Amino acid sequence: MKYKFAAADMDGTLLNDSNEITPHTVKIIRQAVDKGLIFSICTGRPIQGVSRYQKQLGIQGPVITYNGAMILDSATEKILYRQELASDDARKILEAGIRYDTTMCIWSDNKLYGNQLNDRIHEYSQATKVTPLPISSIEQLLSQGITKILWYDDVEKIQQIEKELRSAAHFQNVTFCTSKPFYLEFFNSKVSKAAAIDRIGELYGFSPAETIAIGDGFNDLPMIRYAALGAAMSNAPDGVKQYADYVAKHTNNEDGVAEVLEKFVL
Repeated sequence: MKYKFAAADMDGTLLNDSNEITPHTVKIIRQAVDKGLIFSICTGRPIQGVSRYQKQLGIQGPVITYNGAMILDSATEKILYRQELASDDARKILEAGIRYDTTMCIWSDNKLYGNQLNDRIHEYSQATKVTPLPISSIEQLLSQGITKILWYDDVEKIQQIEKELRSAAHFQNVTFCTSKPFYLEFFNSKVSKAAAIDRIGELYGFSPAETIAIGDGFNDLPMIRYAALGAAMSNAPDGVKQYADYVAKHTNNEDGVAEVLEKFVL
């Protein structure tokens, strides 16, 4: 089999707009896995936001969470790899978030903390079913390690913030990007979905030439460009499609992931 591994982004890719994996896509993924493919969900969400989908697929293997900052074994939820923000960088992001008066969703030790327990963070937490906790002490969070920080605000404000942060080159060892127009996510600069796939390749014994990556967003670009076959959903923006080796004819609502696996694996 030419391809031994496939990673698929969740939101806008594997999941339809009702946040579900369709029965047809489940069937195709299972057929590909039965043929020998290692299939990995690859998402910005924590493991709590992935577990029910992994159970629905009924397969085992590595799961990429926090955009690549943590890889877990789906059977045991054992952490295979993690890369947290450096303490000084996390502090700068938190201080900047306070200055911008934005809602911050902070993941530490697989728990969700918020600087404001408002409607936005409660809405964000619905996808993961994790109850947000107040920040009792920034120092405590920094000492236990911060995996990811997400700012949630109006689209226009997020666009302006991102523009200002990039022009100021404020963070030296931090990668940040929008995963949705109203989400700005911050990670250690060593973190990407591509780096996570590379790490899984080392653990499971496959090369970049044997990989497929499927996504729809700009945070998927590193893995789309890394994989031997980088595929974009039909619903992806042009800025993502232009770097894809293959653009699916179908959207996330029309089994686009199944289309890619049927064409290139089955």
